[in-house]
Order: sequence, then structure tokens, then C-alpha cells
Amino acid sequence: MNRILDSPMLIFALSLVVLLLSVRIGNFFRQKQGDVKENVGNDFDLVMGAILTLLALIIGFSFSLAVSRYDQRKNYEATEANTIGTEYDRLDFLPAVNAAKARGLLKNYLDQRILFYSTRVSFYSSRGSHQLQQINAATAQLQGDLWAAVQAPAATQPTVMVSLAVSGMNEVLDSQGYTEAAWSYRIPSEAWILMVFIAICCNMMIGYGSRRARAKGFLFLVVPFVVSLSFFLIADIDSPRSGIIRVHPVNLTSLSRSLHEH
Repeated sequence: MNRILDSPMLIFALSLVVLLLSVRIGNFFRQKQGDVKENVGNDFDLVMGAILTLLALIIGFSFSLAVSRYDQRKNYEATEANTIGTEYDRLDFLPAVNAAKARGLLKNYLDQRILFYSTRVSFYSSRGSHQLQQINAATAQLQGDLWAAVQAPAATQPTVMVSLAVSGMNEVLDSQGYTEAAWSYRIPSEAWILMVFIAICCNMMIGYGSRRARAKGFLFLVVPFVVSLSFFLIADIDSPRSGIIRVHPVNLTSLSRSLHEH
């Protein structure tokens, strides 16, 4: 399910086909039954308005949730850049040998974080997933080396200034954990299932309630297309590693250029 949600274009195509088919099925039952009586038609319009409103509310809620997660990922990217840049300066509090080693490790760590943000994972290929596993393994190794680089001087020289450098390194490692958590939080699959189910019901009712055969070709396309486009946009924003709208490591890249110039 998660792999499908990581392919917004596939979601758009599947949604459009399923919803168009739903309209046709509803229209088929309408033709079998014949014209609906006036009093029944009034009740039908009432139910139709209610279910369309419900669909709009659920789509709006899901879109808001996706945007908030997207903003959270952007904020954590800026936070990571700030904590790494601050810790790079705090390494002056360590002995020169330890500071030089820690700075080299921190630059490599920064490069891995940029790769983390830049790596795309496709539904059609496992290459991105394999590359991401390598990045995570290299990041974990560098985190251990960075902590060891500040832990050794802290054990031999437990001063306030050295403790400040150790605290800064702890913030660097914590910020990576917060980022990982933010990237793993997605719109629940149950919410997607509910949206799709209600969308199918709405389109079946649209097909069932159609009265003018001449307008069917155009009208049958409008709501399925708009709903499918909404699903595409929600999936695109909610998917961190695929689609059009993604978080780019702007702050981390800028910091990397600045550090490598020194």
C-alpha cells in the first residue's frame, strides 16, 4: 500500500479509471430501473448533497494533514542545518586535534544528510531504496564516530566549554532522529481507503442520478477527474521522495558550501 502511495501519478490514473467506472455502473442501474419518481428524486438529491459534502470535508482534512507534514519536514531540514552549523563552531572548544577530526566527520555527515533529502524512491525501481539503505548505514556510522570524537576529550577535560560542544553534538544527532520520524509519518492507509470508498459512492450516485443522455459524456468526466486530481495532489505532497512537490535541502546545501570553503 505504501509503495502505491509513493507514486502520485499511479494514484491519479487508478483513481480516474475506478471513478469513471463507478459512474458508468451507477448509470447502468439507473437505466435498468427507469425514471425515478419525483418524491424519491428529492430524497436522492438530499443524500447526494450530503455525501458530496462529506467527501469534500475528508479531502480537505487530508490535504491539510499532508500540508502540515510537508511544513514539518521543511522545518526540520532548517533545524538540522542550524544545529550542524552551530556545532561546527562549538568544536573550537575542543583540543585542536579532536576539533579537526570532528570537523572532517561533520562535513561528511552533512553530505550524507543532503543525500538523504535528495534521494528519490520510485515505485517502478528498487534502486532508490537500495541507495537510501546505504545512506542510512553511512549516517549511522558517522554518528557513532562523531559521538566518539567529542566523548574522548570530554572524558579527559570535563570543562563547561567542552560540555557545550558535547551538548551541541547531541542536538545534531537528535535533529536527525526528529527528521526521520517526520518523514515516516504519513496519511494513514485507513484514511485513504475511506476517501476512495466515499468517492466511489459519490460517483455511482452521480451516474445513477443523471437525467440527460446528451450531457453524459462531459458530466461523467468532471467529478472523477477533479477528485482524482485531488488524490494526486494529496499523495504528491504526502510522499517525501517522489512526485513534484518535495523538500529540497536548501539550507543544508548552503551550509555545505560555506563549510567546504573554509
